[in-house]
Amino acid sequence: MDSETIQKQKAEVAQAAVKYIQNDMVIGIGSGSTMWYLIEELGKRVQAGLRITGVPTSIATKAHAEKLHIPLKTLDEIDQIDLTIDGADQIDDHYQGIKGGGASHLMEKIVATNSKRNMWIVDESKLVPTLTYPVPLEVIPYGSRQLEKRLQALGLHAKIRKTTDQQFVTTDSANYIIDLSITAVPNPAALADQLNQLVGIVEHGLFLDMVNTIIVQHEDGPQIINVR
Repeated sequence: MDSETIQKQKAEVAQAAVKYIQNDMVIGIGSGSTMWYLIEELGKRVQAGLRITGVPTSIATKAHAEKLHIPLKTLDEIDQIDLTIDGADQIDDHYQGIKGGGASHLMEKIVATNSKRNMWIVDESKLVPTLTYPVPLEVIPYGSRQLEKRLQALGLHAKIRKTTDQQFVTTDSANYIIDLSITAVPNPAALADQLNQLVGIVEHGLFLDMVNTIIVQHEDGPQIINVR
């Protein structure tokens, strides 16, 4: 798909998602390009009288939501999150996902695991038979190059993420990102288990058995997938 079609689908899927938000809900608000549209739609509904509390998953999401006067609290200031809405970098045929292209997956996963229900909203380009998107790892800066070497030795094609001017990309928690450019991830659970054993990795971007509902925007409208 061309970029114009993708952006159109992102806007449309955001419009479909806000219909699930009701008064007095606590909503986890994800991060990324699709969520930009969701926050815009949510801001319009709040201005029209919708009463919700948002829990942002990144500094960028927090700033965008505050600009639109969406009431926010931190995760530690609320009892529970009713619904978290977020995007995804890829979703496979078994509804396992990769997130973290925007370096926010640690906070996104913390919010998701504290939510009663999780919804992913994506354009149709994000659905794939097998995951192929680079798997991001949030890692402690200390020893990160040694960890990169160890991951390389395991055949995981690891590379510390840097900006165009060769500065380390840092997360909102002041950590680094290592991307695993694996050709395919046919067994995400096995890879997750392997990564969980390595010291220095704070969190990986494999989101497994976490999503309840997926909304996929196609040219002819949204597709609702009830996963669990």
